[in-house]
Amino acid sequence: MRIVKEAEERKEEILDAAEKLFGTKGFDHTSTNDILEAVGIARGTLYYHFKSKEEILDGVIERISNRLMLDAGKVIRDTELPVLERLTKAILALNVESEIGHEVMEQVHRPQNALMHQKMQQQLLDGITPLFSELVEEGVRQGICHTDYPGEVVEMTLIYANTAFDELNMEGLSQEKREQKIDGFIYNMERLMGMEEGSLQDTIRKVF
Repeated sequence: MRIVKEAEERKEEILDAAEKLFGTKGFDHTSTNDILEAVGIARGTLYYHFKSKEEILDGVIERISNRLMLDAGKVIRDTELPVLERLTKAILALNVESEIGHEVMEQVHRPQNALMHQKMQQQLLDGITPLFSELVEEGVRQGICHTDYPGEVVEMTLIYANTAFDELNMEGLSQEKREQKIDGFIYNMERLMGMEEGSLQDTIRKVF
């Protein structure tokens, strides 16, 4: 058990160093030698945990995704707050705030990293859908939402939002087109959840 624990601790040290280096130097300008020097380990030790720099980035992405889902989950389960307030805060909790996190996300969104992007989206979708479904189900019980398919509503909303509001799809749009896109998203989200028109305006607009 002691050996396993030490191996996990070493793996976390590698990810800590890599995440910091990717954020300060960028993924392309960070070498495995940089990571080795930062952690103070031999190459064989690094390759015991990760076969390549890309695999290390996968590990960093997984860790960031898990942190985001943990933060969102804490908000969603804080039942002292109203449902719609929790919805706003949970969506905001999914935003990467740190400079290091932003650098990692930039790597994910590059065209050459399309598979990585897809893997992260699927991981977040698998983790987030059940969390947000809990909120919708609570909204149904309170009479705020009216749908027999909370999980499917959340899944469809997340998939659309991830695509339609991706930085690449929003780039170059006029302010008028952006506003129209947001208004259309809110309107259709309300229809999917069976909510009164305008009831999500304040909630969702805070996210944008």
